[in-house]
Amino acid sequence: MTKSSYSAPVALRADQAVQRGPAVQFLVDGCTVRAFGGESVAAALFAAGRRELRCSPRDGAPRGLFCLMGSCQECLVWVGARKLLACQVPVAGGLEVETLPFREERHG
Repeated sequence: MTKSSYSAPVALRADQAVQRGPAVQFLVDGCTVRAFGGESVAAALFAAGRRELRCSPRDGAPRGLFCLMGSCQECLVWVGARKLLACQVPVAGGLEVETLPFREERHG
């Protein structure tokens, strides 16, 4: 191929095609997290820099996001009175989430 046959590089970023929900705030362990409505709690926490959600009961190693599709149970959190996977819970304004260690510390 000659140099004249090359076309301009194609942008592979998805940011122009992504339709984000409205900016919202929700609580995790009593702290405000900014996110976009409809994204998962796990994605919002990752974007906010929060990687650790609990510690391994066996060796105390930090645990957080792993499969992001609901199979591994690593991102288990409390939402209200239910334990749910953060990767499966959509963010909404006013949502209140507690990590397992935070909940255990508060409620035993």
